[in-house]
Amino acid sequence: MFSKITTDIATDRSRRSRRSTKQRRDQLVLASASPRRLALLEQVGITPVAMRPASIDETPAKAEMPRTLVNRLALAKAEAARKVVRKEKELAKAYILAADTVVAVGRKVLAKPTSRDEAGASLRRLSARSHRVYTTICLITPENRVRNRLVETRVKFMRLTSEDIDAYLATGEWRGKAGGYAIQGHAAAFITGVKGSYSNVVGLPLRETVNLLRGEKFNVYLSWLSRGSADGSGR
Repeated sequence: MFSKITTDIATDRSRRSRRSTKQRRDQLVLASASPRRLALLEQVGITPVAMRPASIDETPAKAEMPRTLVNRLALAKAEAARKVVRKEKELAKAYILAADTVVAVGRKVLAKPTSRDEAGASLRRLSARSHRVYTTICLITPENRVRNRLVETRVKFMRLTSEDIDAYLATGEWRGKAGGYAIQGHAAAFITGVKGSYSNVVGLPLRETVNLLRGEKFNVYLSWLSRGSADGSGR
């Protein structure tokens, strides 16, 4: 059920992982295998020390509302990661961050399509309509406190022709994407409006994630300050 990625991301990406124990007192484990979520975190200077994605059943319960579903799945991912991370000596005191994203038209959840036909059906449903993208971020602290935030963004699609849909399906971007599209990719050409957090639609609402971490005393700005010192702009 649990896929373990043992690579130390910080070591692979830069020599920053060789900083002192004091500098690395705040460790973050990302309970996801998503390259999009990793890239978003790194965009704001947060590099997880490891990724521990959990494979859980994401099937909605009967009549389950989108908000309820996304809250439940994010918590389930975080809890699954905690069971593994707390057994690892090097990560036993790490923060654990999980997230889940759901795309919904009204009460209808558009799951990640498993085939080209399902992706096409999702795009036809989104055509010329507004839909909502929900992401819940769930943080487990070193003291095992559980904190979460639900973020909602409204996205409007233009009217899609059969040519539009066929061309997009040919890109393959729909694979593994809630709702069958990636706003950061070719589907950006279909978007007529976004109300709310753009990064939420990509897969991780950055402002809310940073605020959640800071609220639990995670040193978000350590890498920012270190970079400033390294390039001579610090004091």
